[in-house]
Amino acid sequence: MILELTGIRVPLGHFALQISVTFDIGITGISGASGSGKTSLLETIAGLRRPVSGRMVQNGVTLVDAEKGRFLPAWRRRMGYVPQDHGLFSHLNVQQNLACSAGFSGHPSDSALASQVIELLELAPLLTRRTALLSGGEKARVALGRALMSRPSLLLLDEPMAHLDDRLRDRALGYLRQCAEEWGLPILMVSHSSQELSALCSRILRMEQGFLT
Repeated sequence: MILELTGIRVPLGHFALQISVTFDIGITGISGASGSGKTSLLETIAGLRRPVSGRMVQNGVTLVDAEKGRFLPAWRRRMGYVPQDHGLFSHLNVQQNLACSAGFSGHPSDSALASQVIELLELAPLLTRRTALLSGGEKARVALGRALMSRPSLLLLDEPMAHLDDRLRDRALGYLRQCAEEWGLPILMVSHSSQELSALCSRILRMEQGFLT
């Protein structure tokens, strides 16, 4: 997978996100101070923010071309996005949230993937529980599981390990590494933890006031 951002500009208030970068296969980490634009970058890639200029191309498919007025909406980008607030459907239980995943088709391979994700993230005891009643760590695990269930072409993670204990964090990091290597799944991960980024990422970029360095 190659994702190219060329001249992408997104106004953010007191500064603008201004990005020209190419992301290739593997796991890329994004570090930087709070408020530097890290989350806005993921939202822009996911299709939740619309650039005022620039182009974004994934594997030869144009997602954004501001000059030509082209903007592919988020639901057509086949990206898995885990935001800091988890983005779960609070009126549904955990099993229903997983089944709502965009890539879930009812095919037997979906069941196999679901079993693998549920076992790894220890979701079995939570399946019948409403997500509104879960702890922060439990919500984080469900959100990550749902993103993986979508069979994404790109996985975008915003502080995905922030609410996990050390044991589950190590397991989740190992599984993400396995997904990247065995599935060829490209991952962009925002984290304030240099330890997490060093353990998982083949490339680490730093965001400063809307620029990647």
